[in-house]
Amino acid sequence: MQDISFQTEPAFKRISAIVEDLIAHNDLYQERLDQEQMINYIFDLFSQADTSPDIDQINQEDLTKRINGILVLHAVGGMLNDLTPEEMAIFDEAVGR
Repeated sequence: MQDISFQTEPAFKRISAIVEDLIAHNDLYQERLDQEQMINYIFDLFSQADTSPDIDQINQEDLTKRINGILVLHAVGGMLNDLTPEEMAIFDEAVGR
């Protein structure tokens, strides 16, 4: 766990709980994401001074949706790199339709 101040500890715990739950219930996340790294990344993202609204003002459902969106991007990012040339051709054809 990264070094966090007393003021930001509740936000960190809130983000941690959401990330842990989302990863625990998603096989793709479990396979492709490092839980601790994602918790720290998301906490840093929401802790930036220009982030609005403040994490304390975001309701649980909305925060979960936002965090899930971030996890999706990280989980599927680079997946095309894992495709064989044949699979890439099939993908290109499907997207071209």
